[in-house]
Amino acid sequence: MNFEYPATNAVTQRAHVGVVGSGDLEVLLEPSPRDFASVQVCTSVDGYGTVWKAVLDRFFAKYSIKSRIEINDFGATPGMVALRLEQALERSKT
Repeated sequence: MNFEYPATNAVTQRAHVGVVGSGDLEVLLEPSPRDFASVQVCTSVDGYGTVWKAVLDRFFAKYSIKSRIEINDFGATPGMVALRLEQALERSKT
C-alpha cells in the first residue's frame, strides 16, 4: 500500500526502529526535500487498508513531516504502528 500526505516540517536524519517478526514491524524513515510525505506499507495481513489509512492520517495530522517512510509489518496492532512511527520520528530529530 502507498500513501501520500502534504507536509511542512523537515526531519534531519534517517531512522530505523523495530524488527519484522511475529506481531511486530519495522519503520524506516528518511528525510525528503519534497513538500509531502510518502509511505509504503508492506504487510502480511490482507484487508486492513482502512485501518492503515486511519493510523497514518492521525500521525500526519499531528506530525507533518517531509519524509519517505517504509513500513514492513508482520501483524502489528494499530497501537504498535503508532508507537513505532513516533519512535522513528524521535530518532530522526536527534
